[in-house]
Amino acid sequence: MWKWEAEGEAKAVIVMVHGAMEHHRRYGWLIEMWRTSGFHVIMGDLPGQGMTTRSGRGHIDSFDEYIIEVKDWVQAAYRYELPVFLLGHSMGGLIAIRLLQVERLKLAGVILSSPCLGLVNKPSNFLNALSYGLNHIYPSLRMNSGLTVDMATRNADVREADVNDTLYVTKVSIRWYRELAFGMKSAFLDLGQLQDIPMLVMQGGEDKIVVKDTVKEWFNHAPLSEKRFKEWQKCYHEIFNEPEREEVFEYAKDFVISQLKAIGYIV
Repeated sequence: MWKWEAEGEAKAVIVMVHGAMEHHRRYGWLIEMWRTSGFHVIMGDLPGQGMTTRSGRGHIDSFDEYIIEVKDWVQAAYRYELPVFLLGHSMGGLIAIRLLQVERLKLAGVILSSPCLGLVNKPSNFLNALSYGLNHIYPSLRMNSGLTVDMATRNADVREADVNDTLYVTKVSIRWYRELAFGMKSAFLDLGQLQDIPMLVMQGGEDKIVVKDTVKEWFNHAPLSEKRFKEWQKCYHEIFNEPEREEVFEYAKDFVISQLKAIGYIV
């Protein structure tokens, strides 16, 4: 877990959760945007990804490992005694959803960026069926994720950096896939258990990794008193890396500021 403190007096703390295969270093631009806008940022690498060594690269024993880890980051944010916001991208968005379904946290708002609630490129029916057996016999068996840099973003600079990124995970275990599938299913089954916290869901309109219609379906059924959905029509999966990312950031920041005003923290 790492912390980046705001320039000047901080308004709030943003806890960020990255997606599958990646790590915190890919969020340098976004971290700096929040920090220079007056927000502390807390972020780490999820188990089995980035610079972590637990579980092994591309592997987890249980999706709960992610939930426990992110809960620790949120609790670290409380120490600033400021409003706390949770921002999850892709699988990080799914982790945020599951966290809010099994815990009760003190959060001022949640931002989900292209949350992983359904995969565009799913394994074939045969491979999916096979994975159930392998999950018991050889859960650590790793296979190619099938994801490419070009699927994630139109940003040429990010694509080039990712090709040479040695921390980027390219293979995932059978157990990891089964736990991800269970997490996505649970996000729908446990909708009624979702903590009622103001939420902004932003989705890439040209997402090639996550099924945007599934995200909309989840959002429409989410029993929240306050929720906002924004589709960025031209954007691929990584909306905070797209050519429009400054506009995307400003929209997210506007949501955060509006929530701070609503609770009377800023005027």
